[in-house]
Amino acid sequence: MRYARGTILLSLVVFLSACGTRKPAQGTKARNLEPRNTAELLAALANGAGVSPHYYSAKAEISYRTPDDGKNFKAHLRLVKDSAAWISVVPALGIEVARAMLTTDSLIFMDKLHDTFWRGDTAEARKRFGMLPGLDLLQEALLGKPIGIDPADKYRSDREDGMYTLTSKEKRKFLRAAEDLSPGDTLPNDRDMREKKLERTLRKAGKREAMVYKYWIDPDSMRACRVSISNLAHDRMADVRYSEWANFDGVPLPTVVTLSLSAPGQTVSGNLRLDRIQLNGPLNLPFRIPDKFKPME
Repeated sequence: MRYARGTILLSLVVFLSACGTRKPAQGTKARNLEPRNTAELLAALANGAGVSPHYYSAKAEISYRTPDDGKNFKAHLRLVKDSAAWISVVPALGIEVARAMLTTDSLIFMDKLHDTFWRGDTAEARKRFGMLPGLDLLQEALLGKPIGIDPADKYRSDREDGMYTLTSKEKRKFLRAAEDLSPGDTLPNDRDMREKKLERTLRKAGKREAMVYKYWIDPDSMRACRVSISNLAHDRMADVRYSEWANFDGVPLPTVVTLSLSAPGQTVSGNLRLDRIQLNGPLNLPFRIPDKFKPME
């Protein structure tokens, strides 16, 4: 179905939002980590975040899965910080089949297989395509940042499966609801809420626009290796994991990013393997819509 595939593809490509899919190293769970308080972990994340390059380009091998479908394809990515992200999908033989550009307030998408295009502001894009993060989330995911971290906010520190964790300081029933929505449901000895209680909790969270952020921190690198974001007000979930890293011009960046997105009636997960990362610019972000292209229905 053309529309469904376009929605999934666009959601994944635009999100390109050290745990990853691989299992923890042998013995990780048995590690006896010394406790660290919230201030220490926030400082460590700030020190490990490094600089944020103004330009970023890479080639990516992308695989995505839904309950009913799965695809693998290649893409070229270009990012100008706080300005725009440009994605060109080239699945085979070097022939481009789709192109997208996301700015701080708009989206343009071109389907070259069917000679159609779509353009609109971010609110219209979310209404049309569903799960669609903003530019800030995309660039933080590509750069391996602890997405959404705010040192001015309050967090709870803990240790879990050989990792340090920071969790936003919401009411405990909201944290339980976020855990129940999370893939993996990682709280030890945790019993899921009953369905009616979960629904009541989500309704209360919706009145507060409650958001729950959780960060897993690798004790060796002291970088965020996983970030989960639960928007309880709208029953939406994003889970981002960084599994492999390399240095580029002295900047540590993830080379494998695994992500999952969920919303009522929608789930999609994907894996991005990034290569040929460059941080020099300026970058060209070409986007001309041919005259023969028609607006998407």
